[in-house]
Amino acid sequence: MPDSPTIKRRQLSNELRRLRAAAGMTVEEAAERLEWSRARLGHIETGRRKKPLVTDVRALLELYRVSDEREREAILGLARAARESGWWTRYDDVFTGRFPGFEAAARSIGTYQPALIPGLLQTPSYIRAITEATLIYDADDVQRVIDARRQRQAILTDPDQPELWAVIDEAALLRLGGGAMMREQVEYLVSVAEDRSNSVTVQVLGIEAGLHAGIGGPFVLLDFDEGMNPLVYIETDTDGLYLEEAAEVERYRRLLLHIQVAAMKPPRSLAYLKSKLA
Repeated sequence: MPDSPTIKRRQLSNELRRLRAAAGMTVEEAAERLEWSRARLGHIETGRRKKPLVTDVRALLELYRVSDEREREAILGLARAARESGWWTRYDDVFTGRFPGFEAAARSIGTYQPALIPGLLQTPSYIRAITEATLIYDADDVQRVIDARRQRQAILTDPDQPELWAVIDEAALLRLGGGAMMREQVEYLVSVAEDRSNSVTVQVLGIEAGLHAGIGGPFVLLDFDEGMNPLVYIETDTDGLYLEEAAEVERYRRLLLHIQVAAMKPPRSLAYLKSKLA
């Protein structure tokens, strides 16, 4: 998981911004000295360039007068690793942004979902049903969506699996209705919640909780190992919003804590899920 190219690209961006600041240059000054456009350097520093050129990074190291050979090689190594392709690039028609790369490298994931079962905990029949309901994909593409999401879920069986804390609004469970799909999905949630070999915690936020801290909508809070700052991801139909400022992340961390307190405790949540199968 730590070898995610998305994370390597973010680490590379952080290092290059740090070096530019240490050299006392603005983005405009550095770009002008290299006869680059401001956008070219900006895209490297923000990680928007998916495959940063090693030659560009080497030019920046020269400009910033980085002479320590170990530091140079470490940063050039990040540039090479950032150019690799993650498995999710095979599903560019399914994924709207960089989220799978961040998710694959996360140490812990906290999420609140008011209308849907979290993607990492969805069963194939449920994925099919919600994909068809959104009217975004043609019938021929639905299986690709299922395959892509199942690939995402593989991180939960990885030896370095992240800790996942999912709070699911009762409304999302009520929308399942009845029938085979509902039973398969709820049975899976029960099995995950009961499995002591994983790092998954499931809570249900009951309708009786009324208005609560998560009323503004769904979000995912991602924490990483040292060297990578946490971020909040808010999904949209066309891409996604990434919040990285410390104050923004802290706000959503507090929101998640309040949501967890308002939700049923994990044992009661498990009992509730089992009651849906009775």
